[in-house]
Amino acid sequence: MKEIASPGRTKMLLEKYGFSFKKSLGQNFLIDTNVLRTAVKAAEVDETTGVIEVGPGIGALTEQLAKQAGRIVAFEIDQRLLPILQESLQPYDNVRIIHQDVLKVNLKEVVETYFEGMGKIKVVANLPYYVTTPILFHFIESGLRFEHMVLMVQREVADRLTAKAGSKDYGSLTVCVQYYAEPQLIKVVPKTVFVPKPKVDSALVKLTLRTEPPVQVADETLFFKTVRACFHQRRKTLLNNLLHQLIDKKRKTELLKVLDELGIAPTRRGETLTIDEFARLANRLQTLVD
Repeated sequence: MKEIASPGRTKMLLEKYGFSFKKSLGQNFLIDTNVLRTAVKAAEVDETTGVIEVGPGIGALTEQLAKQAGRIVAFEIDQRLLPILQESLQPYDNVRIIHQDVLKVNLKEVVETYFEGMGKIKVVANLPYYVTTPILFHFIESGLRFEHMVLMVQREVADRLTAKAGSKDYGSLTVCVQYYAEPQLIKVVPKTVFVPKPKVDSALVKLTLRTEPPVQVADETLFFKTVRACFHQRRKTLLNNLLHQLIDKKRKTELLKVLDELGIAPTRRGETLTIDEFARLANRLQTLVD
C-alpha cells in the first residue's frame, strides 16, 4: 500500500471519510514523503526514542516516525480525524492517538504514563500555524528534558527563531527561544507540498534544548519582561521602550546611569542587543523595577 503522504493515498482517505478542512484549525497536510523523512532523520529517532507529535492529521508524519521510533503519542484536537487515523495507522502498534488539546495536557504525566523505558523523549510535529508559539513554549517551559524538537513552522517564524542580533527578523521570540534552545534551520518547504496549499512557505527547524541557559540571569521573569519591553515598538529607542513598558518615568536619570555603566547607548534599538546584553541589562534593572 502507498504511504499515507502520497497524493493518491491522501486523496483517497479524505474522500472516503468526506473530510473537509477547517481553516480555524490551520489544517494543511503534507504530501511529500521526502520532507517527512528529512524531519525524522533530523530528529535522530530510533527504537529507544519516545516521540510526542502534535496535530497528526491523517498520520503522514506519524507513519514515518512509527517506522523508526520506539513509541509515539500524537495529540489530535479534531475528532473527525480519529477514524481516519485508526485506519491509516492500523499497521503500527507503537502509536497512541489522544483526542485532546495539547495545550491543556500535563506533559510530565504523559511522559510518565506512556514513555516508561524510553531512553530519549523528542517532539516532532507539523505545528498548526495559528498556535505555533503557545505550543512551542508549552514544551520548552514544561521542565522536561526533550533532547530535540523538530518542527514544521511558517517560514517567517523559522527566520525569527534562527535570527541573529541586528537582523530584521531578530525579536523577542528569538531571544526567548534561544535562551532555552539552539535553533537550526533544516529545510525550507514550499507551499506546493501541502493540501490545501497555504499562502506561505514553511520550514523545518530543529531546536536542541540547552542543559543550561547561555547567560546567567538573577530573575528569569524580569529577564523576559525586559526583552519584551525592549521590542515593544521596534522603531522606538531602548530608552523610550523601557520607560513606557517597564521603568517608571520618574527614574529616567537612574535608568540612563545604568545604561551608561553597561556601555549600552540609550538610543539603540532592541534588535541590536545580544542575549548577553539583555541578561546584563535585566540583572541591573532589578533595583529600578517596583
